[in-house]
Amino acid sequence: MGKTVKYKLNGVEREAEEGKLVIEAAKDVGVEIPHYCYHKALGNPGNCRMCIVEVAGAPKPQVSCRTSVREGLDVKTDSDLVKRAQASALELHLVNHPLDCPVCDQSGECGLQDYYMKIGQYQSAVREDKEHKGKRIVAGPHVMLDQERCVLCTRCTRFVDNVTKTHELGIFGMGHSEKIEVTPGMTLDNAYSGNVVDVCPVGALTDRDFRYKVRVWYLDKTDSICPGCARGCNISVHTNTARPWHNDGKRVARLKPRVNMDVNGHWMCDDGRYGFGNLDADRLGKVLRLSPEKAELSWFDMASELAPLLKRDGLAVVASGMLSNEDWAAYKSLFVDTLKIQGHYFSAEPDQIGAEDALLRRKEKVPNLKGAEALGLKSGSFDALAKDLAAGKIKTLYVIERDLSKVWGDKAASLLAKAGVSILQGPNKYALGDSFTYRLPATAYVEEDGRFTNFEGKVGTYLKALSPIGEARPDWAIFELLRKALS
Repeated sequence: MGKTVKYKLNGVEREAEEGKLVIEAAKDVGVEIPHYCYHKALGNPGNCRMCIVEVAGAPKPQVSCRTSVREGLDVKTDSDLVKRAQASALELHLVNHPLDCPVCDQSGECGLQDYYMKIGQYQSAVREDKEHKGKRIVAGPHVMLDQERCVLCTRCTRFVDNVTKTHELGIFGMGHSEKIEVTPGMTLDNAYSGNVVDVCPVGALTDRDFRYKVRVWYLDKTDSICPGCARGCNISVHTNTARPWHNDGKRVARLKPRVNMDVNGHWMCDDGRYGFGNLDADRLGKVLRLSPEKAELSWFDMASELAPLLKRDGLAVVASGMLSNEDWAAYKSLFVDTLKIQGHYFSAEPDQIGAEDALLRRKEKVPNLKGAEALGLKSGSFDALAKDLAAGKIKTLYVIERDLSKVWGDKAASLLAKAGVSILQGPNKYALGDSFTYRLPATAYVEEDGRFTNFEGKVGTYLKALSPIGEARPDWAIFELLRKALS
C-alpha cells in the first residue's frame, strides 16, 4: 500500500492511494465510469474514449483510465461537459453498429446497450450509411466473431497477445474499414479462447455453444468452484430452470470465471468452461440392486443390505478426487475409523491426468486430491488392485465417482466381474454401470454445498445451484447412512 492522498470526486473529498487510476479509485467508492477498452488485467490503452472525466485545471477532458490520483486532484464524472463528451464518444461507437440487439446473445449484459440507455444521443447527427463488415465468422471451435458489432476496444487482441501469447487475433485495415480479424493462417483455438468472450464488452465475440440457447436474464447464477483440475478456479454456474424448454432442456447453460487473484485471476481454461456437457447424461436417479435379482431399494434397505457385505474381509474402495472435503471426512469416518480397511485407491491415474501449462491448467483433472491427503489418506496402486481382483482376493469392490473403463481400459469389465459384490456410487452411470451389483445415486457438485482444497492447499467453497436428480444424495450423506447401519 502506497502513500494515501486526498482528492475531490464530484465535489466530495476522498482518500485514495497516490498513483491509483481515477477509474479504479472512483469504482472503490461506488462511482462507475463508463469504459470499454480498460480492463484491470489487460491494461489501459485509452482508445475507446468512453471514460472521459473533467479535471480542474486541465485544458480539456481527460480519460480516467490514464489519469492518476494525486494530492489535490479535483475530478468530476457527472458534469455536463463529461456527459456530452461520453455521449459523443458513444455515438462514434454506434456509427456502424448493427441494430440486431433482439438476436444478439450479448443482449442483457452488453456495455453498448447499457451505456446507450444511460448516456446515448437519441437524435444521431450521423447521416451516412453504415460500414458493413463480416458476420457469423467462425473464429475457432468455441468462438464466433461478428465484426459489425465490434467497438475496437482491443481487449481480445491484448488477451491473446499478453496473456496466452498465441496472437490469433489482430486489428486490420484503417479508418472505418478497421476491424478485428483472425490472424491469417491461424484459428482461435488456444486453451483459454473462451475468455475473449468474457472480456468482449459487446456482442462481437460470442460462445458458439451458447448462441441462441437462452436469454441471459432467464439465468440464475451461483458461486462455485471448477472441478476440472486441481487449480480450483472460482467460477459462476449459470443455470436454466425457469424455462426448461430453452437451452435444449439442459439445466446448466454456461460456466463463467469469477475473479480470485490468489487462485485464477480473471480467467478459466476452455477444458473447465466447456466440460459440463455430460453433467446430466446417464444420471443415476434410483437406488438399485441389479443382481442377483433387480430391485429398487429405499436408502435404508440399501444400507441394511450393504452393512454385512462391508464388514467381511476383502473390501477395496476406489474413490475419486471429485469428493469434497465434507465427503472425505465422512469417507474416513466410515472406511478408516469404522471398517478399518487399508485398501484405498484414489490417485489420479491416466483417466484423470491431462495437459498442464504455466497459466492455470494442472495435470490432475480432479479438484480435491489434497482433501484426502490432508486427512492422512494414502492411495494404493491401481495395478496392485487389478492383480488382487484377478487373483480373487477382493470380495467387495466399492467404486465412488470413478469410470473403471478409463482406468483399466478393455480389462475393466473382466476385472470387475472378479469381485463377488460390486458397488457403484456417483452421479453418472459410466460405461460399466450395468455390470455392478448395486448402484447408489450421488449428487453432482452443482447439486450440493461443499469445499475443495486445491493443489496449493487453498480451500474454495461451492454452493448448490440445482436440485438433485431422483433420489441422489451427497456422498457424505451416503457414507454417514452406512456408518450408522454398521453401528
